[in-house]
Amino acid sequence: MRKSKVLRISAGFFCFAAFCIWLAWANLQGAYAQPVVSESGVAPVADEPVSFEVWLSEFLGEASQRDFSQEFLAATFSDVKPVPRVIELDRKQPEFTQTFWAYLNSRVSENRMRGGRQRLKDHAALLRVIEKKYGVQGRFLVAFWGLETNFGQFLGGFPVVDSLATLAHDKRRSAFFRAELFHALGVLSDGHIGQDKMIGSWAGAMGQPQFMPSTFAGYAVDENGDGRKDVWTTLPDVFGSAANYLSHLGWDSRYTWGREVLLPDGFDLSLVSLRNKKPLKEWQALGIRRMDKRDLPTAEIDSAVILPAGVNGPAFLVYQNFEAILSWNRSLLYAVSVGHLADRLIGLGPLKSPRHEERALSRDQVFDLQKLLNDLDHDAGEPDGQAGPQTRAAVKSFQKEAGLPPDGYPDGAVFDAILATTKETEATP
Repeated sequence: MRKSKVLRISAGFFCFAAFCIWLAWANLQGAYAQPVVSESGVAPVADEPVSFEVWLSEFLGEASQRDFSQEFLAATFSDVKPVPRVIELDRKQPEFTQTFWAYLNSRVSENRMRGGRQRLKDHAALLRVIEKKYGVQGRFLVAFWGLETNFGQFLGGFPVVDSLATLAHDKRRSAFFRAELFHALGVLSDGHIGQDKMIGSWAGAMGQPQFMPSTFAGYAVDENGDGRKDVWTTLPDVFGSAANYLSHLGWDSRYTWGREVLLPDGFDLSLVSLRNKKPLKEWQALGIRRMDKRDLPTAEIDSAVILPAGVNGPAFLVYQNFEAILSWNRSLLYAVSVGHLADRLIGLGPLKSPRHEERALSRDQVFDLQKLLNDLDHDAGEPDGQAGPQTRAAVKSFQKEAGLPPDGYPDGAVFDAILATTKETEATP
């Protein structure tokens, strides 16, 4: 059983904490049936919600059977309590989705580009060492750093253990956050950081790269050799951990992330998909060119065409490194922003596609759009107000049937078209 490395609590406080845990556990034995735990170690969610105190006692019972000492658990959970604000943020969704240009402009701002260039210069020697060791270019590490925490300035303001315990007790995603909480305990018990400094986002993302505890457990490194993996305050560990993670996600330092391209008139939009990869020479044969109309590079690399803002927005050819960015964060807009910011940090220019007016849909409108698509036999899945891959596929299916450019982009124009089709269908005898 692993012993905590540093436990500076008084004997009286320890006895009190241990007694409270023992008493709660003993009382539960008489008042509640023992929880049934699956082979995975995760207790099934009961039909009736249990109090946080009951849930915590059960969790501590399981934790004590793992590689954590009673002393460590008593010290760690002596003051842990649910955080109502965490549940509010978990439930809260922005009223309106962001358009491509609004999202990009807010992430790749002049201030962020200026700050990123300065940090790329300030930490050039360290970033060269990291690139040589892990094969990830420094400009991309700085771009991730900038988007995640504005270069370490905004790490979040929530105690990680409290946040994860709150979300693990909540029924909505209990199993996921329960597992993350156990990983967080491992970070603490191994002495990488003190609990008072283990601060993160409301969802438990930690440190300057905003790693979830499971990502920390799998990929964080002690780059400066001080015996701790400190992604909160130690830049060698921050960059090394991010680079190690990206390396395991398949990053290839020989290439960039992708590039903005020109599509020829009449381009077959059915080819637009991350699943539809072709060598660059095949895209060249189909008429795709660089933005200055020059030929595509001759590198032997597969790529895919994406239209994150629909047919009226910029087109991109993206490579394997783009897929690695998506493994970090599944948002197309996030991945494009990381790549574009990395480009701007080394002096490449802004996107050249013209900026068309976009009308963002509210969450309620996306919900209605999904319901209408389902009513028209275009399977958008269970309506949830979020335009994911299935919703985009349903939009593309509708567009093909309606004779519209099938880009799968759920904007205000396509919502109007779906409404009009629905009214025509209802009016047909």
